[in-house]
Formats: sequence, structure tokens, C-alpha cells
Amino acid sequence: MRSERKVHVVPEHVDTPGVTRRRRWIRYAGIATISAVALTGCQGKLSNGFLPDAVSDSGVRVTHLWVGSWIAVLAVGVITWGLMIYAAVRFRKRKGDDTLPVQLRYNIPVEILYTVIPIFMVAVFFYYTARDEAILTDTSKKPDVTISVVAKQWTWDFNYVDSNVYETGVHTPLDGKPGAREHMPVLYLPINKRVEFVLNSRDVIHSFWVPAFMTKLDMLPGKTNKFQIVTEQEGEFQGKCAELCGAYHSQMLFMVKIVPQEEYDKQMAHLAAIGQKGQLAVTDSREKLVIGDEKLVPAPALTGGVQ
Repeated sequence: MRSERKVHVVPEHVDTPGVTRRRRWIRYAGIATISAVALTGCQGKLSNGFLPDAVSDSGVRVTHLWVGSWIAVLAVGVITWGLMIYAAVRFRKRKGDDTLPVQLRYNIPVEILYTVIPIFMVAVFFYYTARDEAILTDTSKKPDVTISVVAKQWTWDFNYVDSNVYETGVHTPLDGKPGAREHMPVLYLPINKRVEFVLNSRDVIHSFWVPAFMTKLDMLPGKTNKFQIVTEQEGEFQGKCAELCGAYHSQMLFMVKIVPQEEYDKQMAHLAAIGQKGQLAVTDSREKLVIGDEKLVPAPALTGGVQ
């Protein structure tokens, strides 16, 4: 006789609605936790849009523009999300109702509204951005201190034009050993003074960036750029090149120290005492300055002259 084998069929597991909801909330909680951990790495606070604390007048203006923009887009987002949720709930399919809602191909007033509002929003954003950009790049005011910044692979030279001294940097390898920051070039600035930075490059494209200033400007071979800030907070801040400029771009760093006027004067006297008098020539570069740009470079720093 042929023996029969019994086959046990295991029913497929189907989650109940309660289990599905619990899993969904666990997933949302995980996303919220990850987001919270990520936000703790931000330097700033919610009140300033998680930007670094501003240490200059330009930083304050950028912060106001940033926070204002976020308030505007979040307000628009809340209205948009509210309308979407309202439509999803108000016009949802109800039990026992198999009829189709009224089908509309177009709604002229709504379509006009959806066209006008985005154009208006873009125009407002453009106005405030253009206004603040014009103020941030304005160099018409007479500066209290002028510094000629010259970038080179992969460090910096600083000409203190008014004091007729200079600081020259050498590449500082970041090999993981302590003390690397002590060998970086240091840019000293006096507190509560209007400082003008005149930017040039000796070789390739660089970018002068101090995150605490919230202002960054490219340094192009043969081209002179400049901007001004008013220092408003004492302290030590990190500066860096923000344009990929070669193998050691990530190590092209410097420090900024905003100090009282007395300490600034002592540093200028110290540079003179150790023989760093005069200016390092901006014209000692691979590219010649474009016609007219030589007028933007302070005369002592243009051709240099180390004493």
C-alpha cells in the first residue's frame, strides 16, 4: 500500500492594523532621533538658523536674511501642507459611496493664483538677496585697517598695509599630531574696526573664507577682489580655502584672532621687530593683473618691498 505523507501548511503571517501602526510609529521615532542627533552637530541655535554666531556686521546681515527666508518658506509650507491635508480628508472616499466626484478640467482663478504667488515669492526673495549682496560687497567706505591677502598653494600671506609689516605662511601638514594649529599663519584684526580685505592669488583659484564672518570671496589669478567687515566680537576663529586648489587644498588653513587695539598694535610691533617689515609683492604671481585691477591693490603691496 502506498503510504500518505501529511503536509503541514503554515499560514502566512499577516500583520494586524495595530501592529502596522506600532511599526510605523517606531519608524517615525527612529527618523526623529536620527534628525535630532544630526542637528546637535550644528554650530548655531534655532534662533539663528543653526548658523555660527556672527562676529561681524556682515554675519549679522546674512543671519537675518537666512532666518527670514526660512520663516517665509515654512509659512508657505504650512499653508500648502494644510491645504493638501484638508483636501485629502474633506474629499476622501467614504464607505458605501461609489459615486465619482465632479470632474473639473481646469479652474482659471486657481491656476492664476498658483502662477502669481510663486512669481511674487521669487521677486521678494530676489529683492532682499540683491539688497544684502550689494551691501555686503560695498567697499566705498574708508576702512580703518587694510589687509592685502595673497593666497598660494597651500598657505597664505598677509600684508598689513597700514603698519607696513607682513605675515607669511608655510604649508602646515595635518598628520594627526597635536600642535598643528600653532604653526598655521595667523591673521590679527582689531576689534570694532572696519577692515578691508584685498584678495589676490599667486597661482590657481582659491577662496578666502572665515565661516564666522559668513562672507566668502573667490581669489582669481590676475584678478583683484575685495570686501569689508566690521569686527564685533573678540576671539579666535578658523579660516580656510573654500575652492579646490590642488592636492593639499584641505590643509590650506589659517587662524583669525580678533583682539583689542592694544594687542593688535603689539603684534604689529612684534612683526617689525622680527624683521618682517615692508610688503610682499602681489605682482610676484604667475598671472599678470588684468588692466585696471592694479589700482585696486594698495600701492605698497602691489610691487612690494621687504626691508
